[in-house]
Amino acid sequence: MLFYSNLARFRFFCRRHCRSIHVGDGLLQELYSRALVADVTRPQKLADELRHGPRAVYVGVDPTAASLHVGHLVPLMCALHFHLRGHRVIPLIGGATGLIGDPSGRLHERRLLETTQLHDNVSNLKRAVEKFFSVGRNYAEHRLQGTFAGNSDPEAANNMHWLGDLSLLDFLNVAGKHSRVNTMIARESVQSRMTSQQGISFTEFTYQLLQAYDFYHLHRNFGCTIQIGGTDQWGNMLAGIDLIQKANEGAEGRSTDAYGVTTPLLTTASGDKFGKSDGNAVWLDSDMTSVFEFYQFFLKTPDSDVGKYLKMFSLLPLERIDSALSEHTNSPEKHIAQRLLADEVTELVHGTDGVRRAHAATHALFETDLSQVDAGDIVSALTGDPRLVPCSHAEVMEKQIALLATTYNLTKSNAEARRLAESKGLYLNNRFVSKGETLQPHHLLQGKVAILRAGKDKHVVLAVR
Repeated sequence: MLFYSNLARFRFFCRRHCRSIHVGDGLLQELYSRALVADVTRPQKLADELRHGPRAVYVGVDPTAASLHVGHLVPLMCALHFHLRGHRVIPLIGGATGLIGDPSGRLHERRLLETTQLHDNVSNLKRAVEKFFSVGRNYAEHRLQGTFAGNSDPEAANNMHWLGDLSLLDFLNVAGKHSRVNTMIARESVQSRMTSQQGISFTEFTYQLLQAYDFYHLHRNFGCTIQIGGTDQWGNMLAGIDLIQKANEGAEGRSTDAYGVTTPLLTTASGDKFGKSDGNAVWLDSDMTSVFEFYQFFLKTPDSDVGKYLKMFSLLPLERIDSALSEHTNSPEKHIAQRLLADEVTELVHGTDGVRRAHAATHALFETDLSQVDAGDIVSALTGDPRLVPCSHAEVMEKQIALLATTYNLTKSNAEARRLAESKGLYLNNRFVSKGETLQPHHLLQGKVAILRAGKDKHVVLAVR
């Protein structure tokens, strides 16, 4: 109930203090102020163009995995700002280019996926990207004055639809004829690979032409004039802009306007790649990273990064962010800024229901009083999390809790579990487990859940069916 009370007060704050946004209302300036832009081709010309009405903009997603991860949030948030101002956003899944592999930012050739896996990834990412903009619009309506119902949600495209049937001769007649090998070789992504031990294959070398053709195709068929991507895509963007200008130069009725907007490749203050931990991405799909774990990832953001992330991954007014950071500085032990960040990004990705579930799971695992916690929310928030263990009544009822701790890998052995219980280090629903105590039906929260804990923060949540 406390969450909804705070949320209601916050929305009242937004209605009073947040302004409406419009197509040409300082969009580039807003993106710069939120650190969502690294570089722009002809920034003043693009700013002028944006004042004259809606434009079409595309953002590419590489189908190397079955889900988006938090690193994708940077270009997607940039695109969301365009979408909320009435511009047409075209998310592009690289169903065709994914068969080739982008050499940008890589020292070795990418291991190519099987066709079936790639197809599945494309389908999953299409749904994920479209969900992001749909949930993001709802999030925006809670943060900004006015509604955005008039903006139809973006529909993801797949470049296999035009590259798959494109003949080699037609491709060379457009992309090849207007490209210069010396310019292609000079691209940073190519240079870094040419000087490496492995070198670069001809297939990867021509990747920039395929991406350039994507921009050309979207420009010609959908009037797309802006591409958004990470800084490692700068060379590919320039190739596309160059192709559009050369292919359309002198052609009656064809525009040569095309722009590139790069977003920073985000790293933490320690230099680690954002969203990566021991090689594991933090996924936006709750089946791959639970809502609880997603929430906790942002809750653990270092003080040095939290202000930057609040600007990038929320639509909070900058003055509201500054106020939260000031409060945080005065009382750092309360983690005010981190809690705000975790709430905002979780609502952006998983909606208000996701925030409620994350709060319930966080409270259940780390607070003493569990009287107000909803067991269903705990299970839902931990879906996909290894700490959640489905089990039957027969498997757990009347069993010694210390032995259950070992059965479900909370402790390494029965002896360790008994020692923990004797030293008051083993907990059931955040209370000490007595020696020899067995699990009883009345121990289950709302008849569904039992929370076992060893020490301070090692948990197993038994979802009893």
